[in-house]
Amino acid sequence: MSLLDEIKAKAAARKKTIVLCEGEDKRVVEAAAQITKEGIAKIVLIGNEAECKKVAPHVDLSGITLIDPLTSDKTEKYAEILYEARKAKGMTEEQAHEQAKDRTMFGALMLKAGDVDGYVSGACHSTANTLRPGLQVVKTAPGIKTVSSCFIMIAPNKNNPYNPDGVAVFADCAINIEPTAEQLADIAVVSAKTAKDIAGIEPRVAMLSFSTKGSGNDDKFTQSVPKVQQATALAKAAAPELALDGEFQFDAAVAPEVGQLKAPGSKVAGYANVFVFPNINAGNIGYKIAQRFGGYMAIGPVCQGFAKPLNDLSRGCNVEDIVATVAVTALQAE
Repeated sequence: MSLLDEIKAKAAARKKTIVLCEGEDKRVVEAAAQITKEGIAKIVLIGNEAECKKVAPHVDLSGITLIDPLTSDKTEKYAEILYEARKAKGMTEEQAHEQAKDRTMFGALMLKAGDVDGYVSGACHSTANTLRPGLQVVKTAPGIKTVSSCFIMIAPNKNNPYNPDGVAVFADCAINIEPTAEQLADIAVVSAKTAKDIAGIEPRVAMLSFSTKGSGNDDKFTQSVPKVQQATALAKAAAPELALDGEFQFDAAVAPEVGQLKAPGSKVAGYANVFVFPNINAGNIGYKIAQRFGGYMAIGPVCQGFAKPLNDLSRGCNVEDIVATVAVTALQAE
């Protein structure tokens, strides 16, 4: 059984309810039907039957709960939740009532109210439009100030000596462009949780750099090495039980012979399976190199740091991507 199949099976056993916010998108409607048929999760689809049938006339909507914010009897309740969350920022009750009808906001409010266990959107909305409602009403988990993302990277086989698990976690490749040391520390801690809860591996976290244990220095320029060193210290203080170390070059993180040479005594060097990149340039380029040159499957971006599971789809996603994201979202739910 592949890791993705394992994720789907674990999700099915949890019987969580996930809201898909884009009933106007054919791919989303098809994914909702497939998820329901396979029993991966219970689906609430925001939309109405007429538009779903228009974009996907062949799809069986049996077992899917359809909700239209324009006619739902819960819109007023959700507007009150939104007003309470945003009134300090100047939102009026009238504005809250109007914004609660927006499908992505409505989905986030369902999540906030506890009427669903997770939220997935983004097939036809930008990342900003997808994540903004989450930041405004769901907010971040206790002790975490940073919303971030990661990719679960699944190897084409388990024959690579540098990745014997056949899976790794790369972060942050999609949200934080130039994270601070504090943000990198947050990203490290939540990525380790994703590795354990979703990927099913015991996390060994490497804080990546072009430097290993001070071998390189850019104090006069971007100061990225000191930033990663500070992030490593902060992450260790926040999660002392975690196997985490850095700063490491990638080879020192994954190759035992290099790790032992450059960082003798480290329990992570040479054996890392969770990789925290210093910025989005490195992370985004890195996961796409692994995907295209190495043949890795990239599941994600998986959003991390929210108080409740909330995930963003790529606008180029296909039905299987949506199904996988829903399964991951179900595993993130308490």
